[in-house]
Amino acid sequence: MKRVYITLIMLIFTIYLFACSKENQLQEKTQIETATNEEISVTPTEKGEVKDQQSSQNEQTSPVKKETIERQEMRDISSVELIKEMKIGWNLGNTMDATGGNGVNSELSWGNPLTNEEMIKTIKAAGFNILRIPITWEKHLGPAPDYIIDEAWLNRVQTIVNYGIDSDMFVIINMHHEDWHFPSYENADNAKDILTKVWRQIADRFENYDEHLIFEDLNEPRMKGTNVEWTGGNEEGRDVVNQLNAAFIETIRNSGGNNPLRHLMIPPYAASSDPITWSNFIVPEDDKVIVSIHAYTPWNFTLNEYGTSEWTLSNSNDTWEIDNLMNNIYESFISKGIPVIIGEFGARDKENMQSRVEWAEYYVQSATEKGIPCIWWDNGAFTGEGELFGILDRRGLSWKYPEIVDALMKGIQ
Repeated sequence: MKRVYITLIMLIFTIYLFACSKENQLQEKTQIETATNEEISVTPTEKGEVKDQQSSQNEQTSPVKKETIERQEMRDISSVELIKEMKIGWNLGNTMDATGGNGVNSELSWGNPLTNEEMIKTIKAAGFNILRIPITWEKHLGPAPDYIIDEAWLNRVQTIVNYGIDSDMFVIINMHHEDWHFPSYENADNAKDILTKVWRQIADRFENYDEHLIFEDLNEPRMKGTNVEWTGGNEEGRDVVNQLNAAFIETIRNSGGNNPLRHLMIPPYAASSDPITWSNFIVPEDDKVIVSIHAYTPWNFTLNEYGTSEWTLSNSNDTWEIDNLMNNIYESFISKGIPVIIGEFGARDKENMQSRVEWAEYYVQSATEKGIPCIWWDNGAFTGEGELFGILDRRGLSWKYPEIVDALMKGIQ
């Protein structure tokens, strides 16, 4: 009996120890969960940033769906009439044209965040009504002979296009940072083959969009790495660029939907603002074709790292180059009924805010007086030793340099 009693006491004691152990484990688990929750608890602002990061990851890792657009009514108006509705634009630079990473993740490979609808709304709210989306297609193509565009990439492009269209903006899409279009006679047939097959796919995807979507065939086509790359090219290079432009126009015009009426942009050699490249530049007799020119003028102030950081409105030597540029464009194209868009311009940050503000207003005002819309090149860069053309903080959705934005808006008034 005594032995049974002792056994019973030991059993009760064991149950007690087990219960205490479970309670301790539960307390420890609760403490761990509480500690973990405290570690990830953030302020409202930080929480928003975490949410954005998670959204970016989800959008990039999840399949991007194709968006079906019903055919929109297309106004049959000339490009001369169309650009009268354009005020000023902004480039989504170093984003869809970034060439690092894989698949849709290449959008993030040069350090800019995932493009979202609020970003585009911020741009429109500031007064910009043109969105240019530079796009590199080369890394997202299948092999020859078909060069099929990766479906996820094309879907992502369409999503961003729709951000602009839904914000009532004009949207320009192009081919950017491509290596296959070296404009030589030896490479001409290969370049035309790729260009036409890729643009046909793009045209098919966007055939139902109205005149708010514009196609621009090539960005600064030039003999890259040669001594004529940035010096106006040579007769061969300029001739092949003409051939590529013609092949592009024919491809779009022969595609379906609204594309026979699509407004198209074509560049001279290197999209150069140097009149030497315009001497044998062919603009077809098509009233829906716009000339695309890039003009970082004056170069020593706007782009040359080792140039001047000063630009003063009262100095005629500073204003002369801009006046000369706009007069040349007007006399060569505008006066002949050929519309022009300056698809890229800007002045890099050299810690010279006042000069940039004065320059920006004068540049845009001079272009506006000649009927030339301008599109600021924003690569999202604010620090470092590179070309610092950023004006929009894309993460904070605020203007890093509101003074420059104000100057641009004054220039179009």
